[in-house]
Amino acid sequence: MKPAEVTQKISEQLSSMRKSERKVAEYILANPDEIIHMRIVDLATEAQVSEPTVVRFCRAVGCSGFQEFKLNLAQQLASSPSFGQIAVTETDTIAEYKRKVFDSTVDTLLKVRDRIDDRALEAAVTAIAASKRVEFFGFGASGAVAADAQHKFFRLQLATAAHSDHHIQNMSAMSMQPGDVVVAISQSGRTKALLRSMGMAKEQGALVIGLAPSGSLVAQQASIPLEVDVEEDIEIYTPLSSRIAHLVVIDVLAIGVAQRKGPQLQEHLLKLKQGLYTLREDKH
Repeated sequence: MKPAEVTQKISEQLSSMRKSERKVAEYILANPDEIIHMRIVDLATEAQVSEPTVVRFCRAVGCSGFQEFKLNLAQQLASSPSFGQIAVTETDTIAEYKRKVFDSTVDTLLKVRDRIDDRALEAAVTAIAASKRVEFFGFGASGAVAADAQHKFFRLQLATAAHSDHHIQNMSAMSMQPGDVVVAISQSGRTKALLRSMGMAKEQGALVIGLAPSGSLVAQQASIPLEVDVEEDIEIYTPLSSRIAHLVVIDVLAIGVAQRKGPQLQEHLLKLKQGLYTLREDKH
């Protein structure tokens, strides 16, 4: 088991665990920092279970015993200090899962900021700034990111569109020309329909930027991969942090393109902003 998978595996298996093992799991998720300093008898006492139950729990999550479990948990906490505090449990209050969701997002954004390749970002900004047509492809939650990206980039004097229907994606990809850009967004990095659309766009000479996990098929097939790696400890509900990380990467690209276009674009954006004032109610 990779260290980063410890709390995620506990969360995924929580609902299928025996009642006694679930008590161990919930105590660990609520007190990860304390566990690494405990003996097995201490955890058993705190969770109000027997020592054999603790051993069964450790084996259920892929560890040979309590010592290996503690080692994996310690490595996870060292690599991401807030990660162990993020797993949502059935007994969490609104205050507890509010904190966990915010902590998860902040932790994710800092990791993505530090790991994403600046040279790849620079290449993506250069490609988009030089293009006349930019289209954003994504499905599900990534489709919402694509729609947000289209909203940002059409203001930058670019012909833009966002497509989350695979038939429209294919037709759009087949109409691409050299110099056009497709931004393919995927939280899994392995969506078949998206990979097919990317291939079609490249065949027409378009450049494809891929926002996806490192080593994924989408990243491998992209002309410029923007690798966004997110470990979702609450993915059982919805991929929360990865979606927000993709939105922030889109913001970085938009700022970069706006900077490249210079003062003339600033005047255009000011006109757009002034035009929106007529749509708003006066303050009272």
